[in-house]
Amino acid sequence: MITLCALLPLSLVCGAGIGASGISWGEVSRDLWAGLTGQQIAPGEVPGYTIVWELRFPRAVLAGVVGAGLSAIGVAVQAMVRNALADPFVLGISSGAAVGANAVLIFGAFGALGIWALSTAAFLSALLAMMLVYAVARTARGLTPLRLVLTGTAMYYGFSAITTFMVFAAERGEAARSAMMWMLGSLGGATWSSVPIAAGATIGGLAHLGWSARRLNALAMGDETAAALGVDAGRLRKELFLVSAAVTGALVAVSGAIGFVGLMVPHAARMLVGADHRRLLAVAPLAGAVLLIWVDILSRVLLAPAELPVGVLTAMIGVPCFVLLMRRRSYTFGGA
Repeated sequence: MITLCALLPLSLVCGAGIGASGISWGEVSRDLWAGLTGQQIAPGEVPGYTIVWELRFPRAVLAGVVGAGLSAIGVAVQAMVRNALADPFVLGISSGAAVGANAVLIFGAFGALGIWALSTAAFLSALLAMMLVYAVARTARGLTPLRLVLTGTAMYYGFSAITTFMVFAAERGEAARSAMMWMLGSLGGATWSSVPIAAGATIGGLAHLGWSARRLNALAMGDETAAALGVDAGRLRKELFLVSAAVTGALVAVSGAIGFVGLMVPHAARMLVGADHRRLLAVAPLAGAVLLIWVDILSRVLLAPAELPVGVLTAMIGVPCFVLLMRRRSYTFGGA
């Protein structure tokens, strides 16, 4: 954990310094210090300052926040549904958010909201998707893991079909390309104004999950064991569903659908610190933040000046790692 705490600020600085534009590390340090302290910038230094402080650094910060949030929610979702293959998107929230986002990108919906149109539409559609999944999955016995997984998967395919139809119906090629980039995950639109949305959701989610860590340990052992330990599994699962959906919706609204982080990072964290959620929820967010910052750096430099969708790289990195993890006989997936 100490290593991850040291890597995080280093990664943020590298996220601000590495890019297609050749800016020296001395200039990067000067611009970051000026931005953090509010110092005035000489007229000749404005272009470099704009790139470092207004473009790269908020993008690196947002990548760290999104990576931390997705990783923490991945830990929670895997405990909630007791399924080692679950991740934040198994609830169908991300595909629901994509419907609203594509309505803005392709058809110009919510145009009166200006720069907030995309985030607002994605978050509102994510909330609607959450309510729909909850209404379908809920029974007289509450939310059960199997019904949540099946309902979320079914809704995922339904919402994905709607977004695909919208892309094919788009009259402007650039709008369809932007929609596809967003659906695959992209931090290219990151600004300082988008960071508070993601940071607030992530901090709130982490606070609740940290407070619930002992109950998560009980839930991961099964409903009967949880009941014997005094934990109401149905009530806890409802809390986790609401927190997971709200945080996922907020993150997807600012970054698009970035997959594999919430699936892979919790397993990697378990290899480092074990299955105790008190330790997992400290390590997984840090690991996810560092991972996504560096994946975003790679997405900017591999094909510069073109940019790869972040979700493409997370899958390219995550799939081989997951296969290697499966081949390790010493590791059990979430204790299963």
